[in-house]
Amino acid sequence: MNISPLAVVHPEARLGQDVTVDPFVVIERDVVIGDGCHIHPHAVIRDGARIGKHCEIFPGAVIAGIPQDLKFKGETTTAEIGDYTTIRECATVNRGTASKGRTVVGNHCLIMAYSHVAHDCVVKDFVIIGNASQIAGEVEIDDYAIVSGGTLIHQFTRISKHVMIQGGSRIGKDIPPYTLVGRDPITYCGINIVGLRRRGFTNAQVFLIQDIYRTLYTRGLNNSEALKAIETEYEPCEERDLILNFIKTSKRGIVRGSIDEI
Repeated sequence: MNISPLAVVHPEARLGQDVTVDPFVVIERDVVIGDGCHIHPHAVIRDGARIGKHCEIFPGAVIAGIPQDLKFKGETTTAEIGDYTTIRECATVNRGTASKGRTVVGNHCLIMAYSHVAHDCVVKDFVIIGNASQIAGEVEIDDYAIVSGGTLIHQFTRISKHVMIQGGSRIGKDIPPYTLVGRDPITYCGINIVGLRRRGFTNAQVFLIQDIYRTLYTRGLNNSEALKAIETEYEPCEERDLILNFIKTSKRGIVRGSIDEI
């Protein structure tokens, strides 16, 4: 390990092999940091942080800060960061509350500067959160979602896989898989074709997803009618089933369709 003598590292903190800790870092007692991590100057790693392997925490970031939730009573909780994840300058990831007990950021994620991930959020793998985005408590963001800069996400909202959110958006409804959303107020703007092609989706898969969303948003059906039509008109497959299950289990309701398309 390469630990600067100007860093403050609690002797009971557990650091893996080949960890670099730069000057003016603070690492508290109940902390676990995996092999090969780099903690940059002025980062603060607080009690309850669990950081995986080969992560990079940039200056001013705070991991496992106390939740900004008045219901928090000092219970023992964690903020868990997966492997190969980068937390940029002044980003904050709060630890959990009694609600779920932990906040999770997955593997290979990029949390850009000045972003905030609040208590009890679950951010899964390969997610990108743009600069200055603010993620409220108990939000769920699924694999490969991209949240562009300056986005505000209401608590308890769910964002599904392979979603692309326009910068500056205000998200108060659930965002179904494979979609591109933006405008103000937030609306469905099509599917995330560029992202899907980059991740190896075939033309047949892309066309199927497009067709399912035409049924949902452009045929003049309400959600119940659209779900029934999707179930009866399309053969079961991973893409169809993911869309159906997400919409059926949505508690906040899904983003509305674009007026231009309707």
